[in-house]
Amino acid sequence: MKPDALIQIVDKWVTARTVKSARQLSRRHFLSRFGKLMVGISLVPVLPVARAAETRLQLPEIGDPQDCDYWRYCAIDGYLCSCCGGSESKCPPGAEPSPVTWIGTCENPADGKRYIISYNDCCGKGECGRCFCNRNEGDKPAYYPPKNNDINWCVGTKTNAYHCSTAVVVGVDES
Repeated sequence: MKPDALIQIVDKWVTARTVKSARQLSRRHFLSRFGKLMVGISLVPVLPVARAAETRLQLPEIGDPQDCDYWRYCAIDGYLCSCCGGSESKCPPGAEPSPVTWIGTCENPADGKRYIISYNDCCGKGECGRCFCNRNEGDKPAYYPPKNNDINWCVGTKTNAYHCSTAVVVGVDES
């Protein structure tokens, strides 16, 4: 079948469907459906996707956030943002957090509870070069990305340049 013949078939089909719908639907019906579609599209940004509120858990803290043995860093791989001008949960100025993260669960020795930790890479600047840590507790192979710490997670940012990593507590592991 030639490409021109295929285009003619598709054109005839689209024309027939358009004429049929024009005969069956009134302008008011079309405008009401179109209006509903526009309202629905305008509400999409309101949906709670990737808009989790930053929860501030009151955690008993033990240890130094600039040390690899700090309890939150049980599955971290990279330079600690707490040594690079940021904190254990915030990127340093000039770096942006990657929207894509890996997760782990770490036990807080102060209260004996396990917490869900979101490891976020901070991107947009050159490598920090201070306080490198590579702890692999619970690390999974690369074919299971959400629990693998060997991936450059800066893919969702303006630049893929990795700077450092943070460890944000997202909640208590209730399992």
